[in-house]
Amino acid sequence: MKSDLTRAEVIKLIAVAQGKLNLSGVNLSEINLNNLDLSFSNLIGINLRNAKLIECDFTGANLTGANLSGAILESANLSSANLHAANLSCAMLYCTDLTGADLSGAFLENVDLSDANTTDAKGLK
Repeated sequence: MKSDLTRAEVIKLIAVAQGKLNLSGVNLSEINLNNLDLSFSNLIGINLRNAKLIECDFTGANLTGANLSGAILESANLSSANLHAANLSCAMLYCTDLTGADLSGAFLENVDLSDANTTDAKGLK
């Protein structure tokens, strides 16, 4: 399934939103958003399946119910992010900062948390 927006369009939306970006329910599957600042964004139910999200900043973002299955989040910042009921199956979170993140109810089958910082993260076994 093709992404609803291009990388260039997402960058323009970030610039206009001034910290109040709302991409709830948008399909961004298989898109490359490496190195973007999506901190404090409303991303409820977003589809980021198989997306490249290396070094993205999701600090404090609301990713409740998001589909991040197969996504590459290497070295991303997800500190204080809300990932309640998110699908992270087969996602790569190598060296990711999950400090204080809420992963309660998240689907974590085959997720790679190698060298991730999970200090005070909720919902991890």
